[in-house]
Amino acid sequence: APEIGTSDLNRQLMIRLNNGTQGERRDEADRLVLLGERQQRRGNLESAIASWLQALEIYHQIGDFEAFGLISDRIGLTYADLGLYKEAEDALRRRLAIARTLKDRQGQIFGLNNVGTILLQKHRLPDAKATFEEALQIARDVNNFRGEGLSLSNLGLVAAQQKDYDRAIKLFEAAVSLQRRARDSFAEALTLNYLGDTYQAIHRYRESTGAYGEALRIAQVSGDRPNHFRAIDGLVAVYCTVGRFARAEELLRDRIALARQDENSRQELKSFQLLARVYERWEKYSDAASAYLRALDVAHTLGDRQTAAILLYQLGDILPAALAQY
Repeated sequence: APEIGTSDLNRQLMIRLNNGTQGERRDEADRLVLLGERQQRRGNLESAIASWLQALEIYHQIGDFEAFGLISDRIGLTYADLGLYKEAEDALRRRLAIARTLKDRQGQIFGLNNVGTILLQKHRLPDAKATFEEALQIARDVNNFRGEGLSLSNLGLVAAQQKDYDRAIKLFEAAVSLQRRARDSFAEALTLNYLGDTYQAIHRYRESTGAYGEALRIAQVSGDRPNHFRAIDGLVAVYCTVGRFARAEELLRDRIALARQDENSRQELKSFQLLARVYERWEKYSDAASAYLRALDVAHTLGDRQTAAILLYQLGDILPAALAQY
C-alpha cells in the first residue's frame, strides 16, 4: 500500500514573502521561514520547527493571520514527520480554526486535508475519510482544482489502507488528471508515486514502474527532491522484485549523488542502506559489505548511534559470505 508521507501534502503551499507590510518585523519572520525550509531540506527537522516557531510568534504579533496559518501547517506536518502526532494535530487544528474564522475556503481545504492525514496516520480511517470528503466538497463548491486533486488523492490513500485497490487506483488517476489541469507538479508527482505503490502492492509491476517513472520525470524537471527520492525508492523495490539489480544499483548511485548535492546526510545514509540491501539480494556480498561500511561512516558523522548499531549487526551477518567472495 502507498507510504503516507505526512509532510508531503501541502508542500505546494508557499508563504508570500516580503509583501511590503510591517517592515523589519515581517522581514525577520520571512527570513526565519526560509531558514526553516533550508534546515528541513537538510533533514534538520527539529531546527526547522524551532525557526518556524520564532516566525510564528512574529506573524502573531503583527497580525498576519494568513502567514500564521500557513506556518502552523508547516510546523504541524513536520511534527508528524517526527512521529509527534499529538503536537501535529494540535498545530493543524489551530490552522483549520484560523481558516474558518477568516472564511478562507482554500485554507479550509488544505487544513482539512492535513488534519485528515494525521487521522490516517493514527489509523482512524472513517474519521479521515469524512474529513477528506468535507475538503473535497468545499473544493468542488469553489472550483479549486488543486484542492480537489489533493482531496481525491487522500481518499485514494484511505481506499488503499482498506485494501480496496481498484477504488484507490481510480481515485489516484482522477487526482492526477486534476493536478495536471491545475499545473500542480508537486502534487501530481506525489500522487503518481502513490499510484506506483498501489500497483506494486497488487503485483502489477509494469504499471507500477510506469507510474514511478512518470513521477521521477516530473520531479526531475521541477527540482522536487522528496518525490524524486520516493520515485527512485519505488523503482528500486520493483526492480529488485523482478531481478533487475543492475538498474536498481544505477538508480541508487543517482540517489547518492542527489543527496550529496543537497548536503543531505540523512538521505545519503538511506541511499547506502538501500544499496547494501540490493547487493545482498544480488548475492554480491563483498559489495554489500562496502556499502554497509559507507553507511556506517555517514551514521557516525550524524551521531546516529542507533542506526550505527543496526548497521554493524547487518554487516556482521553477511561478513562470512563477503570474505568468501574476496
